[in-house]
Amino acid sequence: MAIKKQYLKSKPVCKVTFTIEAEEAKKVSIVGSFNEWNEKATPLKKLKNGTFKGTVDLDAENSYEFKYIVDGDYVNDSAADSYVWSDYASAENSVVSV
Repeated sequence: MAIKKQYLKSKPVCKVTFTIEAEEAKKVSIVGSFNEWNEKATPLKKLKNGTFKGTVDLDAENSYEFKYIVDGDYVNDSAADSYVWSDYASAENSVVSV
């Protein structure tokens, strides 16, 4: 898993690229506070090497909770900036700070 951040000079936005290794998976998406936890809003694209990748534009100077959904299972990112407990999910969520 990896998170790559690219800050834009022209506006206070950070392009965040999320990558997860899931060779056997058929479908992977990312859900979080930046897309209303909508499973259909941010599907990741499967690459030839078996990883899934996608880029999201996030407002700079904020933190966002997120998780991957890998074939229906919620998965945290081991490369997250931090983790926060969610009473709603009764589990930890990954956090990315930009």
